[in-house]
Amino acid sequence: MRLRLSLAAFLIVTGLVAYPLDSARGALSAVEGQTTPEADDVAEGMRLFRTKGDCQSCHGWAADGRKMDTQMPDGANLRTTRLNRVLLLMTIKCGRPGKGMPAYDRLAYSDGRCYNMKEADLQSKGLSMPDPPATLQVREMERILDFLQVKVIGQGPMTRAKCVEYWGKEQDVCKDLPQ
Repeated sequence: MRLRLSLAAFLIVTGLVAYPLDSARGALSAVEGQTTPEADDVAEGMRLFRTKGDCQSCHGWAADGRKMDTQMPDGANLRTTRLNRVLLLMTIKCGRPGKGMPAYDRLAYSDGRCYNMKEADLQSKGLSMPDPPATLQVREMERILDFLQVKVIGQGPMTRAKCVEYWGKEQDVCKDLPQ
């Protein structure tokens, strides 16, 4: 089972196939068991998204794919992602080989834990992995996912009202957004 999930995950993340994504989503959603995160966990996740993980450099402060650093790769629009929590966690841990998403698990390709691949496998396939700004512990990745679950995924485009709610108060970045 693990080999099949790892192979499906590798194919999904590298973009080699699109069809198994729905199958993987269905198979993994049963083990997902989502609950509503605590407000403190969401706030911690937002802090980690913006600082330690520096996710906003590629994904944008609103996680809408409008990156903040022109030197960084284009990040996915997380507001419209269809990945479930399990697949998002795997993507944070293992990155997206060859796609610009770094692996935040410091041992990701040391022992085959990510897509059953090691660093030598990535090199032999010509897949590069950027270095993350920092590595994250699983609990920190979970907090980022709490933040994404509550404030980002499925929340639609950013509006002025959502921006104020997102930041907790009026910010300069909110002024130019539609009502």
